Amino acid sequence: MDTSGRAPVPADALDFTVDNVEKALHQLYYDPNIENKNLAQKWLMQAQVSPQAWQFCWSLLSPDKVPEIQYFGASALHTKISRYWSDIPSDQYDTLKTQLFSQIACFSSGSKMVLTRLCVALASLALNTMPEAWPGAVPEMVRVFQEEGGGVDGRARCLALLELLTVLPEEFQTSRLPQYRKGQVRGALGREWGSVCPLLQQLLRRGDSPGAVKARVLRCLSSWVLLDVPLSESEGLVEDCFSALPDPELFDTAVEAIVNAVSQPDSQRYVNTLLKLVPQVLSLQEQLREAVQSGDMETSHGICRIAVALGENHSRALLEQVEHWQGFLALVNMIMFCTGIPGHYPVNETTSSLTLTFWYTLQDDIMSFDSERQGVYLQVYRPVYFQLVDVLLHKAQFPSDQEYASWSSDEKEQFRIYRVDISDTLMYVYEMLGAELLSNLYEKLGRILTNTEPASSWQHTEALLYGFQSIAETIDVNYSDVIPGLIGLIPRININNVQLADTVMFTIGALAEWLADHPVMLSSVLPLVLQALGNPDLSVSSVSTLKKICRECKYDLPPYASNIVAVSQEVLIKQIHKTSQCMWLMQALGFLLSALPVEEILRNLHALITPYIQQLEKLADETPNPSNKLAIIHILGLLSNLFTTLDISKQEDESGESTAPPVKTAPPSPGPNPVVVVLQQVFALIQTVLSKWLNDSQVVEAVCAIFEKSVKTLLHDFAPMVSQLSEMLGQMYSTIPQASALDLTRQMVHIFASETDHFPPIKALFELVTSVTLSIFQQGPRDHPDIVDSFMQLQAQALKRKPDLFLSESLDLKAVFHCGVLSLKFPESPTVKSTCLFFTELLPHCSDVPQVARVVQEDGKLLLQAVLEAIGGGSSRGLMDQFAEVLFSLNKHCFSLLTIWLKEVLQSPGFPSTRVTSEQKDTFTQQILRERVNKRRVKDIVKEFTLVCRGLHGTEYAADY
Repeated sequence: MDTSGRAPVPADALDFTVDNVEKALHQLYYDPNIENKNLAQKWLMQAQVSPQAWQFCWSLLSPDKVPEIQYFGASALHTKISRYWSDIPSDQYDTLKTQLFSQIACFSSGSKMVLTRLCVALASLALNTMPEAWPGAVPEMVRVFQEEGGGVDGRARCLALLELLTVLPEEFQTSRLPQYRKGQVRGALGREWGSVCPLLQQLLRRGDSPGAVKARVLRCLSSWVLLDVPLSESEGLVEDCFSALPDPELFDTAVEAIVNAVSQPDSQRYVNTLLKLVPQVLSLQEQLREAVQSGDMETSHGICRIAVALGENHSRALLEQVEHWQGFLALVNMIMFCTGIPGHYPVNETTSSLTLTFWYTLQDDIMSFDSERQGVYLQVYRPVYFQLVDVLLHKAQFPSDQEYASWSSDEKEQFRIYRVDISDTLMYVYEMLGAELLSNLYEKLGRILTNTEPASSWQHTEALLYGFQSIAETIDVNYSDVIPGLIGLIPRININNVQLADTVMFTIGALAEWLADHPVMLSSVLPLVLQALGNPDLSVSSVSTLKKICRECKYDLPPYASNIVAVSQEVLIKQIHKTSQCMWLMQALGFLLSALPVEEILRNLHALITPYIQQLEKLADETPNPSNKLAIIHILGLLSNLFTTLDISKQEDESGESTAPPVKTAPPSPGPNPVVVVLQQVFALIQTVLSKWLNDSQVVEAVCAIFEKSVKTLLHDFAPMVSQLSEMLGQMYSTIPQASALDLTRQMVHIFASETDHFPPIKALFELVTSVTLSIFQQGPRDHPDIVDSFMQLQAQALKRKPDLFLSESLDLKAVFHCGVLSLKFPESPTVKSTCLFFTELLPHCSDVPQVARVVQEDGKLLLQAVLEAIGGGSSRGLMDQFAEVLFSLNKHCFSLLTIWLKEVLQSPGFPSTRVTSEQKDTFTQQILRERVNKRRVKDIVKEFTLVCRGLHGTEYAADY
């Protein structure tokens, strides 16, 4: 073993000898140095596809080699046959086949992993030669392995044959055969099922067949049914699988085979076979009950999978067999038993979750019939679905506090997801059961809370509320006559548990829209929410509920505003909530304040913000360190989130729809916007903070976020701040350039560049950041892909909103253009996308901005070169659509120049790739120049050309593209 630290793999790539392959394999498996392992891996991959592989692979299979080496030999054979079939002369097919048969016979008693690889190689050969060159492939395989001889015992030969028959359909599923061949071979394999099926049946029914053989038969059936072989032909074999279920050794493989057989899309055509399978499945109920009683989760899980596979895949076909309705109803009830299986998911059982999709499918199928038939089915199945709701709510119940405390965090998370799945199912079932479902839940809750039902657990109450919440969260319950009663019941709940309290909060949150239409009920629930705000365990539920109420009901909250602000201030000062909940709380207060008169907004803002401003002043004086940095970012975040939702325009809410009748809105105030008032007051302080933290991108980002959120919310109301913010941004960016400053500049350009009053400061800022960024390019921009990305987005936005910005003498458009060409070669995809956007915005201005026309005329050829270089293989294939857009834009706006440039640039031999011929380049040029209207077509032409350039045209990679 080479211990010098250098890889012993030969440098000469052509030196693929048996000896060298063995050395490389030794290095791959045993060398502790990861770099050496990687080198060996790379070299072995080249060896596997080299012409020499045909020589060394047979030698590597010799009996005196270790299994790892034999395995590589078998894998190399499979690679050559499956991927380089066209290299094999047709007169070699028979020799290759004979060699493979003989190797499989040798290994039938040897290493299992090598045997499987050899079987896969022979399967690949069969798929490439059937049906023409090897018409009776499967019968020949059966015959060869049934013949005595070769010193191999019958059981080993039988297992080798079953392995070969199992991998044959599997290899077909993953094969790289062209589409037309796939169809031919699928048909040929389908015809071979006629000889495979009786063999499998015979082996499964023989009393003296060893368990290993029967298990392999079941695996083989699983593999063949994936080819959609007719279920009617496999009927007997599938029934035999049911007979194998009592055998614990065969149980799992038998389940897999039955599930695969009934799940094939084609199987729904064989209704008679399906009808025969229903009693077979129902006969498993005894075994299922015993498994549940004895806590045998694997058996109950397997039987449930079978019942669900039959029900879910064929509910419509079985529903249509009206004369067999009782059999299908029994199957539905069996699945209901699996849904309600005793125990808590996921600790005592993992089966019930498998059944949920079935209930969706059955409901869809029932509702898809015409109204007359639907009525008949609903008579039978509505009671079943009401029972389902009871079962689901029972399953959604929390275990006892003691038991829940013993669960791991992973189990608790799985249970949470399971409850979400139940919630989604209830919401879906509501479509079938309608208002009666809500009434049903309300009555049950009423009986518990008015003590007419014997002592009930908090879990029962919580589950019923959870059912309400599931429905109210996504379905409009405004018309429901039980919601007022529900709101009346909520204060009666004895909340003595965190889970129950959480659900009460989320239920109130789900009813926020209803409360907006029935504001008189706010006084019943708001105190509960404000009380919950003080409990850190209810942080997420209480804050998100308050935010929903403040968003939906803001015009009805002024009477409660001072109380809400006071409680919020208290919990913020006590630091009860984590950062993200503090941010939500500020958003809630933003919604709340938006509906108040301006002087009240200012008064509340003053009370709310003053403690933070004082804290920020103190922090601004301190020497920067990690802990005060976090405190600064937290305070800036609070302000950002408050200003995100504080919108006194009141014209539109977040969703863009009118939220309130005009009578409720306060008259617009003639004075400045309250947010602007506050920003102007804290502006100097923010500048002080910045001066100390300018080189910290997170603090700069947090400062920019305050203004960006404010600009987005206030739009033109932000106008009084434009001048001073532009000046501050310019100073910030000149000192230490950061992407967030460019993003804020882009926002300002978007809103204010077209306004005459604000054009001068915006123009000055735009020119300054452009000039600073150009100097970054001169020093080397590779370390700042984020700045380049934001810079290109800014330039694109300026071209879109105000091309006049580029008329200025002090803006070096030629340099910006060159930076764009350079940015196209960045490895970061987002940066390249933004740069392509810049060019597609720039090129249309050749006609109306003389500076653009001049630069494109002088340097457009460089742009074309960069685009073609990327298409030729210089950039990720995922970016080809963006480069195609630049090419399309050049063709549309600079046609005569493009005609000349394409000819000149593509004349260079080997450009944009050594793999393309001059004829292919000429065709590409003609195709591009012809398309000046159809952008989609240009994208297809570029995709085609890039595949040719990369040597991928006509490969399976191209198919994925």
